[in-house]
Amino acid sequence: MNLFLIVAIPISAFIASFLAKKNLRTLGAIAICASFFELLGTFAVVLSVIQNGTYSLNGYLAVDALGAILMMILAVVGMMASWYSVGYLKIEMEKKIVGISRVRQYFILLHLFILAMFFAIMTTSPIFMWIAIEATTLSTAFLISFYNKPSAIEAAWKYLIINSVGLLLGFFGTFLFLYPTVHSEFTGIISWQTLLLNASALDPFIAKTAFVFVLIGFGTKVGLVPMHTWRPDAYSKAPTPISSLLSGVLLNVAFLAILRFKAVVDIAIGQEFSGDLLIFFGLLSIAVAAFSIFGQKNYKRMLAYSSIEHAGIMSLGFGFGGAGTFAALLHMIYHSLAKSIMFFSAGNIFLKYSSTKIKNIKGLLSVLPITSILFIIGFLVITGIPPFGIFITEFSILAAGIQAHPVAVILALSLLALVFVGFLRHISSMMFGENEKPVTNGEDGLWITFPIILLATFLILLSFYIPTAIQLLLRSAAISY
Repeated sequence: MNLFLIVAIPISAFIASFLAKKNLRTLGAIAICASFFELLGTFAVVLSVIQNGTYSLNGYLAVDALGAILMMILAVVGMMASWYSVGYLKIEMEKKIVGISRVRQYFILLHLFILAMFFAIMTTSPIFMWIAIEATTLSTAFLISFYNKPSAIEAAWKYLIINSVGLLLGFFGTFLFLYPTVHSEFTGIISWQTLLLNASALDPFIAKTAFVFVLIGFGTKVGLVPMHTWRPDAYSKAPTPISSLLSGVLLNVAFLAILRFKAVVDIAIGQEFSGDLLIFFGLLSIAVAAFSIFGQKNYKRMLAYSSIEHAGIMSLGFGFGGAGTFAALLHMIYHSLAKSIMFFSAGNIFLKYSSTKIKNIKGLLSVLPITSILFIIGFLVITGIPPFGIFITEFSILAAGIQAHPVAVILALSLLALVFVGFLRHISSMMFGENEKPVTNGEDGLWITFPIILLATFLILLSFYIPTAIQLLLRSAAISY
């Protein structure tokens, strides 16, 4: 029942936003209330998963340990993004950047985006999961072009075309995985459990071909290199709260699809094939991101390449397997929180300076002291500086692969050092110096500051203490995948 309610809440919020008067206070209240109830429903589902192992609704919707982890991430980041959106859009309306009609469209699409991600996590059908992930493409394409500028429209079309082509390849791979089940004259909706039961009947060649298509297809949504080219444009042009959801949540949902199919192909032909592919694409993603971050001129694009880097790190962890899988799952949590902190902080910087170019941002510490501190915390976390959690997860992932893949680990370690140098170079430039144009000092309001403080507090606490419930979910998910 809780799963049905979690799906019903964003649908209700979508309808309410569509019917509501064109008023930011009303639209914001709907979004915040919906996200709060989604969070409560998610906690109820997570508790049930901890107690019973899975939570199912009539066999059509079900949540396992990995699904529970991703639902928690979506509910927490979604609530903070909804909260932040109210203050962010209020300031943009005051500056005459957007009107109330655009704001109404924003919240309608936001609810559809969140609905699609919740459904992708919950559904037991590979086909319905593909449909849900494709639905995220359609809803977010309009959000990326939200400002209706030529560069934003171009980014939206690029996002739409590349992801649609990628997911079409993923759809073909999905059908190849369905072949043994269809051939056995199975009737009814084919579920992930059905695929696992029939995995041993998969022809090895078909299994390998299918996983390659799935990895390329859903890897496009994850942003693995070379399927990543949409990401820097989309992240830099979309409203900041949407960028945080694309990086902090949608990336994980797309990874869920890959991991579900990985579990099937590992039964069919063993773990080596899928593991080697994930290691290759992971290392390639870290390499491209590291060099791109070092020479970056736009701080939102810098954060986009950072997401590509961390997608690569997670891919390495899943490829190494064992302790690497546990660390990669924990890395998902830390990355989602840290990247949301950085994108929200970047949104505050943009509102103050009206520019995303690094060279135009000077004296940030004196202009936005609270945002600057939070941005620095996000930088320290995201680059894996001890004692924060990402340092532990990156160390654990590399340790898991050092014996079987020493060359990959050494290369990854060198590239991660380059990422740190690149980030430090840009952020130190932004924090100090004097602005050429006068900028008024002071934060722009509690609505766009407090959500970041909450996320930073939660992230720091989670770096030093992981609750037993989360540990149980992580262990259970790591065993299954």
